[in-house]
Amino acid sequence: MKLMDTSDMKRPHFPPIAAEKMSDGTKSIRRIPVPSNRYTPLKENWLKIYTPIVEHLKLQVRFNLKTRNVELQTCKDTVDIGAIQKAADFVKAFVLGFSVDDSLALVRLDDLFLESFQITDVKRLKGDHLSRAIGRVAGSGGRTKFTIENVTKTRIVLADINVHILGSYQNIRAARTAICSLILGSPPSKVYGNMRAVASRAVERL
Repeated sequence: MKLMDTSDMKRPHFPPIAAEKMSDGTKSIRRIPVPSNRYTPLKENWLKIYTPIVEHLKLQVRFNLKTRNVELQTCKDTVDIGAIQKAADFVKAFVLGFSVDDSLALVRLDDLFLESFQITDVKRLKGDHLSRAIGRVAGSGGRTKFTIENVTKTRIVLADINVHILGSYQNIRAARTAICSLILGSPPSKVYGNMRAVASRAVERL
């Protein structure tokens, strides 16, 4: 099996993390493992990931080719210690399969969260039953997933039996409820109706 050419993934795009410290003498480090299926997307989108982390959050970042981790570290220019957690959430969201633009919302907005669960956490399924449950959540051509995203104002990634949802706490809860109903066997039309009813009640409260 031929390994991916990583010759152009070294400096300057992956600068070394120096052992600099915060003003209080401490430093903070985060490491986010990158699965092999996300190496190419990471390579293609590196500048879009690198720029907000370094310029906006004032952190140091590199991709460690040996451990296959994205490494984040505070430095002397880091103002907010919480910035490293935002950067870690941003990178983690991208690694899970969200687009760079969707993942970047975790840096720009404070009320967004990321939730993950497995289809088998909702109902013990195997073989064809599990495949059908995944198919119900995705829908033909991804239409069911797309509808849930639009109605609940979330972003959803389906990766085998894993479900990842990005959005506000309330919207994640609505999306999770809809997805769980589909996994348990509810017809999409009924799930759509319930989602729209919840969405309209939320608009009325506002």
